[in-house]
Amino acid sequence: MDVNAAVAAAAAIAGVLTGVIAMLAFRWSERDQARPTRTSLHTDPVLPPGVDTVLSVLRSSAVVLDEADAVVKASSAAYALGLVRGGRLSVEPMLQMARDTRRDGEIRQVELDLPRRGTGRGEALAVSARVAPLGSRLVLLLVEDLTEARRIEAVRRDFVANVSHELKTPVGALSLLSEAVMDASDDPEAVERFAGRMQIEATRLTNLVQELIDLSRVQNDDPLEDAEPVRVDELVAEAIDRCRHAAGTKQITMAAGGTADLSIYGNRGQLAAALGNLVENAVNYSPARTRVGIAARRVSASGGDHIEIAVTDQGIGISEKDKERIFERFYRVDPARSRATGGTGLGLAIVKHVAASHGGEVTVWSSEGQGSTFTLRLPEAGAARDRAQQHPVLDAEAGRPADPSHDTPPESAAYQTLSAPEVLP
Repeated sequence: MDVNAAVAAAAAIAGVLTGVIAMLAFRWSERDQARPTRTSLHTDPVLPPGVDTVLSVLRSSAVVLDEADAVVKASSAAYALGLVRGGRLSVEPMLQMARDTRRDGEIRQVELDLPRRGTGRGEALAVSARVAPLGSRLVLLLVEDLTEARRIEAVRRDFVANVSHELKTPVGALSLLSEAVMDASDDPEAVERFAGRMQIEATRLTNLVQELIDLSRVQNDDPLEDAEPVRVDELVAEAIDRCRHAAGTKQITMAAGGTADLSIYGNRGQLAAALGNLVENAVNYSPARTRVGIAARRVSASGGDHIEIAVTDQGIGISEKDKERIFERFYRVDPARSRATGGTGLGLAIVKHVAASHGGEVTVWSSEGQGSTFTLRLPEAGAARDRAQQHPVLDAEAGRPADPSHDTPPESAAYQTLSAPEVLP
């Protein structure tokens, strides 16, 4: 009896001890799970309140790194630029900046050229990177893409340099000619000759300044603010009248043809200047006793009918290497001929901007020794008005570039006008 009681007591004590040990083990496990580990400190960092919201609205590419250089947060722009790959910052100079900032807490900034992702042409992205501490454990990297800003600045520098050079030529000539007039004050024939040269240089300077004003206006103004339906026949007649004297001097016949009663919706002044520049170039670059044809037609397109105005000449033509650059500012196919005719090299640049701002384009077909055809393609009045109400104005530099070449001559009525009976002398 005593033995049985002892066994029962021992079993009860063992049960109590087992329960106590189990309870202690459970409590210890709970406390251990609640305790942060070193691994969790590195893999699950927490952004300070509000930082995530701020980063989401920044225009710059944003990357947040922890103390192990792992990416905690990265914007979509950072991935698009190729800054983050596989959860790590892929640009070594930026990574080193982040480490230095984490060490001493100083804000750092640097400009870098990065290889453009997905291209094998060696093009580079110009970026500005700024690194700053974010709390005690994190580092914030902000990257700004400066590529477009640098391109615009380069265009601006080239433009200023070209303008300065073009203005210097007639101004210098006027200065020298005025000195010559003073020295030849007792020679009436020399004074008359030098005065005539001064008049030519003054006219060239006036034309250059006017075309600079026109180019600035078509780049900055919205042509559809003062838009109206413009009859193509009136534009053609105005362009022919503008070049009538120059064409008559060289005995060049100008012929108009194509479809009648067509209209374009846009700024009348800009459209007249664009077509006038094309006709003027055709006359200037054509030999004597040839013909220049201007014709318009309607062509079907997915977004609505378009009007094509083609200007065809029998001039010297344009080489393949020049076709790609003729719409650049101040570029001349034949500098000697441009100096003789007073050309500034801005006419085709103005045409390009006018076409793009009206939702169209300008193209060229040319063959050396056979002449050229410039085609101004613009939406017809109804389609252009609807498009203007739905879409913003296109920028000539950012929009679709002009296609500078065709393998075969375009099927244009301007070719027919070269031998058409309807001639405007």
